[in-house]
Amino acid sequence: MSKIIREEIFDGQVIRLSLNAPKANILDGEMMAELQSELGMIDDDVKLLQFTGTGDHFSFGASVAEHTKENASEMLRQFHELFKTMIELGAPTMALVSGQCLGGGMELAIFCNFLFLDETARMGQPEINLGVFAPPASLILPLKVGQTKADELLLTGRSMKPNEIMNSGLGTKLFDDRKSMKKGADAWVEKYILPKSASSLRIAASASRTEFNRNLSTNLDGLADYYINELMETHDANEGIKSFLEKRKPQWKNK
Repeated sequence: MSKIIREEIFDGQVIRLSLNAPKANILDGEMMAELQSELGMIDDDVKLLQFTGTGDHFSFGASVAEHTKENASEMLRQFHELFKTMIELGAPTMALVSGQCLGGGMELAIFCNFLFLDETARMGQPEINLGVFAPPASLILPLKVGQTKADELLLTGRSMKPNEIMNSGLGTKLFDDRKSMKKGADAWVEKYILPKSASSLRIAASASRTEFNRNLSTNLDGLADYYINELMETHDANEGIKSFLEKRKPQWKNK
């Protein structure tokens, strides 16, 4: 079974990519490889790229098993390549979020130009609870919500409900449920995206994200190195991952 479902809507002007491994839609290596492949097939006529999840949830995030010390380097390389590819592609992006949208799932969603959500949405970066950190979110959140809010979210690991997501500036539109969100997104796209030139949308999206794109392109590799060579050399980062996989409380040594 494919872990990414591709739909062409509005005569192919919009491509919808659904994370398809319910209920959690974990962004593991297999799913990321399929997603990268799909991104490589987006042609110049596409005006909008949408991401959503099948089932009740967007995504619980990246695979914790692939965060272990021996796997972290490849996991980060593969995950970060998705962001670099989307930056290079330049097409406007939209996330449609229902249910849990956590960790790497939230990073994918908040990377997007537009974030549509329904009342079931819960978004958070819980990596710190495992003794690790979220490289893309560490760059994206300060730019989108400001340093104070970013610090709170990244250092507490707590989740936000829809009203807070909207008030933070992350959300574009909020709907009552998944059905009305998809219907509302289609109407919004018809009104604001489809009448425009695909090439102009890409150029304008890249221009509006000059600093955003530069920040990610310049700093993602450095944070990956920091994660691998500093964080994963600590006892507690490895203990946090191990304890999660063993379904027990972590025993921190603060080092």
